[in-house]
Order: sequence, then C-alpha cells, then structure tokens
Amino acid sequence: MRSFKHFLHGHPRGDHGDGLAGGRGGGGSGRIFGHGGLRFVLLQLIADKPSHGYELIKSIEDRLGGRYSPSPGIVYPTLTLLEETGCVSVDLADAGGRKRYSITEAGREFLAANREITDEMMARMKGGVDGAGPRHGRPPQVVRAIENLKLAMRMRLAREPLTEQQAHEFAAVLDSAAQQLERI
Repeated sequence: MRSFKHFLHGHPRGDHGDGLAGGRGGGGSGRIFGHGGLRFVLLQLIADKPSHGYELIKSIEDRLGGRYSPSPGIVYPTLTLLEETGCVSVDLADAGGRKRYSITEAGREFLAANREITDEMMARMKGGVDGAGPRHGRPPQVVRAIENLKLAMRMRLAREPLTEQQAHEFAAVLDSAAQQLERI
C-alpha cells in the first residue's frame, strides 16, 4: 500500500499505471492524461460532485465527446488508490451496494498542491470536445466510420495470415478509399 506522503509528494504524474492511450484501442493519438494523470481527473470530478465509479467513467466519456471511455480496469484501481491514500472516502449506503466516492480534506489538499497539473488534465478533456484537442472537431459519423474501419482491419489481420493475393487486395481497398477521400 502506498502512503499518502508518497502519493502527495512523489513525481506529479506518479508511478501509478493509469496513463491512458488516446481513443478506444489507443494507437497514434498520444496520451490523453499522461502517466498517472487519471487520478487528478477523478479527484477533481469527485470534488465537483460525489459520484459512483460508473458515473465517473461516463463523465469522462461525455467530456471527451465519446472519443474515449476509460476502462473499469483502470478507473477502479485508481479509485482504490485514492481511497487508500485518504484522498476520498467511500459511502456504501446506496441501494445496490455501489460505492459512492466523496473527497476528503486530504484530497482537497492534494488538489490544491497540484492545481496546475489538475487544471492541465481537465483542459485536455475540454480540448477533446471543443476541437482544440486531439479530436479536432471531427463529426461523430466520421469518428464512427474511422473506428469501424480500424476494427475491421484488426479483426481481419487477427485471423490467419494474408496470402500474397489477399495482401494486394487488402492494400488496394485501402488505397482506393484514400483516393476517394482525397477527392471529397
């Protein structure tokens, strides 16, 4: 278990592995929060409004215009770390036994001590929706189509290896699509 002192005074981006790759499936768009940045975002969101883990995931997804949704496998361990270090408290009074996270005084001190980093992380999410960030204002139907193409390519390439003929056909489809897009 990490101590609050380590959490508060360690490297600002910490050694907790919650640096998130941009977009679903990652790949080329850079990190949204950077190594350890998710804890600042989660803590700020909890400071703004006590929330359940699922609500926090949806809030991040909404703020990023659907471009990225952090996985529960990243969010819940980070929330546990925040709890263990005393930055948040957990209320189990909710029907269904869901944990509701609230910021503690130690959490407020952590945010105050790291205001610049927290503001940077929150601005990255705002930029993702406003077009100033990684999404660049792409229409949702274009984002969806890009994701569909990437998924189709990954699924096909995950099957048996392409024959020489299939590799030429695969490349021809992509080249044709690129040429059509250049004409738009």
